[in-house]
Amino acid sequence: MTISIQPFFDRATSTFSYLVDDGAGTCAIIDPVLGFDMASGRTNPAPAEGVAAAVEARGLTVQWLLETHAHSDHLSAGPYLRQRFGGKLAIGAGIVGVQGEFRNIFHLADLAADGSQFDQLFADGESFEIGRLRATTMAVPGHTPADVAYRIDDPDGGPVVVFVGDTLFMPDIGTARCDFPGGNAGTLYRSIQQLLSLPADTVLCVCHDYPPATREAAHQTTVAAQRAGNVHVRDGIDEATFVAMRRARDETLAMPALMLPSVQVNIRAGHLPPPDANGTAYLRIPLNRF
Repeated sequence: MTISIQPFFDRATSTFSYLVDDGAGTCAIIDPVLGFDMASGRTNPAPAEGVAAAVEARGLTVQWLLETHAHSDHLSAGPYLRQRFGGKLAIGAGIVGVQGEFRNIFHLADLAADGSQFDQLFADGESFEIGRLRATTMAVPGHTPADVAYRIDDPDGGPVVVFVGDTLFMPDIGTARCDFPGGNAGTLYRSIQQLLSLPADTVLCVCHDYPPATREAAHQTTVAAQRAGNVHVRDGIDEATFVAMRRARDETLAMPALMLPSVQVNIRAGHLPPPDANGTAYLRIPLNRF
């Protein structure tokens, strides 16, 4: 594989961000993380500094800052990195529906639910370039209605690479939850089958890993490995079985620690809410809603 992919793991949120370099000086950054301390309400760019240092060290031009969805477990560092390096903030077109849902939940009267906070909304199947690399957006809803994966074809004939966001995890961990507003386990199953229909050697780069004590965090797997060994959705597991498992499992899961701040920032493309007259920006906590 000749595509240069550099992962960055944020242990606090178990999130992988990626720097994708076309080998000719142009790059994309996928799912960058901004630190946030819930106790103090302070943001911190430290989780994004490794990505920034790599961009600077290699003299890269940032063309895209790509989000696979509006994350519920970390704030996006997209705006922070765009301010430093330029590039376009992009996400799947399904974000419009997610914005509408959460605008109502958080009662965000100022929020335009039209995706205008982003520079680009990608339709399912839409192609774009990262320098000399050809990328294609794949709609993979289920975890949320707006999830997308980004497929990149190697111009030198190497395996296809797909950044799968929160659809599949490593085979021993399984799949993403579906109990957030707009989530649907049946839809996720069908999205996963779309991914698993790709060639067996397709490289799948995950957004999260929650490793057991027996191994380190891992960011990369293959279609073949997922079909053979994913604990939730390997070959032979049908949709009804998956949906029953997913629903039962989701009922046992606690809300992500940073969901309330993350979602209301990330539906704004990672921008913080506009400040009040006193110059301070505020987040909202919907009481007894979840």
